[in-house]
Amino acid sequence: MGVRENVLQVVARIEDAADRAFRDPSDVRLVAVTKTVEPDSIVEAIEAGVTCVGENRVQEAERKFAHGLPPVEKHLIGHLQTNKVAKALELFDMIESVDSPRLAAEISRRAEAGGRTIDVLVEVNTSSEDSKHGFEPGETVEAVSEMADLKGLRVVGLMTVGAFLPDPEDVRPCFRALRGLRDAIEEAVIPGVSMDHLSMGMTNDFEVAIEEGSTIVRVGRAIFGER
Repeated sequence: MGVRENVLQVVARIEDAADRAFRDPSDVRLVAVTKTVEPDSIVEAIEAGVTCVGENRVQEAERKFAHGLPPVEKHLIGHLQTNKVAKALELFDMIESVDSPRLAAEISRRAEAGGRTIDVLVEVNTSSEDSKHGFEPGETVEAVSEMADLKGLRVVGLMTVGAFLPDPEDVRPCFRALRGLRDAIEEAVIPGVSMDHLSMGMTNDFEVAIEEGSTIVRVGRAIFGER
């Protein structure tokens, strides 16, 4: 199948998963992950109904976006180095991968200097894997509370990359952990912080993530094929 057909199939799977969880499918946002994907294929996905794309690297995104894309929201979903923050703020509408106090402070500094406030998600390492970025679950509530005092950014939710396991059911605890943290932060009632979004679930496991409350799923291979 081509990109258009793949997008339609993924949308149908999102709708089915939402129905199983008694959720409104419109509450789940599809982010098409365009890592290594060339602009022509990205345009095809947008024409098929994709309204948001996610890039992992600032330099790659800069090259692609320079070609011009149809109107679409752009999310940074990969690890962001502090020396790339200024360029990221030029390119993206949301940064999903705020994974350290140092990065949050640099985003705040750069955004405030540019007269901008950017929506961010706080990345949590729910699988406790050394190879993953993100705050440990036990430090997340405090980290979010500290970020609430930073100007230039607005915390609007949490993000996680679940464990990469063959059976999506085995990843469910990662998603439940993130949902639990969302609930704890909401109960803390931190001024200036909202928990509108849970970004969790990728090609292998996005349906389970939706069942556990995901509002943003990041899907690449199911749309664009194997990289």
